[in-house]
Amino acid sequence: MRQPVLRLRSARIDVPWSRRSLLLAQNANNVRSEAGRAALTGGATIRRVNATELRACCLAQVGAFEDFPFGPEHSVFKVAGKMFALSALDRTPLELSVKCEPEIAVDLRASYAAIRPGYHLNKRHWNTITLDGSLPDRLVRDLIEDSYDLVVSALPKRTREQLGWHPAGESGATG
Repeated sequence: MRQPVLRLRSARIDVPWSRRSLLLAQNANNVRSEAGRAALTGGATIRRVNATELRACCLAQVGAFEDFPFGPEHSVFKVAGKMFALSALDRTPLELSVKCEPEIAVDLRASYAAIRPGYHLNKRHWNTITLDGSLPDRLVRDLIEDSYDLVVSALPKRTREQLGWHPAGESGATG
């Protein structure tokens, strides 16, 4: 059986699912130190993602919509009725929960103090991120995109096709 492959938007390369953990862990290890953080940001200060940017990033995913099943204070971002991100956008500090492969989730928690097991979610598959300025904007966006990709990859093929989403290696994929 052929191993599924996913085109990671963050890395802009095609990798087998089993290698995603390694790539994100390597990225995490590169920014643990101040030197690594400076190299990643070009020496610029890492600024905080705000609620407006967070909402826009989530809604920029194809077919994404915002829902409020847990009350008006909790924004739930879904695709095809499945949740890929959750945030209380009015809360300070801003926090975001995203779906994550279990191996990657553990690596990220070990690498970043701002990433911990999902709050009130399945801690094996979800991480909650505190957006306090300690994480690069790009990493936050990558985690949102990867969460979306994980959810969409589990949808029926017809739904994925309607969204225009194809993992690399699947017929119809663009390179």
